[in-house]
Amino acid sequence: MFLLGLLYVVFVAVLVAIGSSAIVALLLAGGLLAVQYFASDRIALAAVGGKVVSPQQEPELHAVVDRLCALADMPKPRVAVADADMPNAFATGRSPDHAVVCVTTGLLRRLDGPELEAVLAHELSHVAHRDVAVMTVASFLGLAAGLVVRFALYAGLFGGFGGRRDDRQGGVPVVLVVVLVSAVVYAISFLLTRALSRYRELAADRAAAAVTGRPSTLAAALVKVSGEMSKIPNRDLRSAEPLNAFFFTPALANGFSLSSLFSTHPPLERRLEQLTRIEAESGPAT
Repeated sequence: MFLLGLLYVVFVAVLVAIGSSAIVALLLAGGLLAVQYFASDRIALAAVGGKVVSPQQEPELHAVVDRLCALADMPKPRVAVADADMPNAFATGRSPDHAVVCVTTGLLRRLDGPELEAVLAHELSHVAHRDVAVMTVASFLGLAAGLVVRFALYAGLFGGFGGRRDDRQGGVPVVLVVVLVSAVVYAISFLLTRALSRYRELAADRAAAAVTGRPSTLAAALVKVSGEMSKIPNRDLRSAEPLNAFFFTPALANGFSLSSLFSTHPPLERRLEQLTRIEAESGPAT
């Protein structure tokens, strides 16, 4: 987060030096960030077709969430179910008081009670630690840089952004400087944000293991969900990939994918290794 903040300061300084058009792009990016921040729960639910369910509709699911929230001493989020065969779960919302935890019907069919509890504990950890807010703020820089590139290219095509003046003086066109700086900033922020996301996934695994007291159960759920994910058709996995940052475990289709190169989640082996170490340090479950 410190590196992202430092990168942001440098980026803004460059934009201020360049001119007002870049600042307009930055303000637009800020507006989009605000929409994403305040409406992340509704956007994510709409994307997967999730529906908020009452305790009468899903009593067992609500009972697990109630128990975990009591153990973690946190407010209970809304509970939703998405009618999808892909076994997964996610939590979103800008704060514990404005959050929703969603599971797919595919996950409910495949996991037993303790495994489902472990997965929900992982997702509730994201809520308790405000991970959605953190990742939304962290992604702002990449969003801003991408928009500035678009503005710069548009302004350059139509003679704006100060590019003509610099051309007459024999210097480097301002539009080219903006594109290069923004591209570098986007690439660096992309890598830093992905690294932060992987770290917070490991932190959520640790928190889930601590709350449930059963690291091996979470490990079993990870193995089961990852194995079942390979049976899901590629078209369904590709449609779900944009939401990987939210999911319990990523939906990765076969073949080339940015998600497979710069994943939002640590490798399964890394997560299992951490849980095995926690199990060894804590001793047998009681």
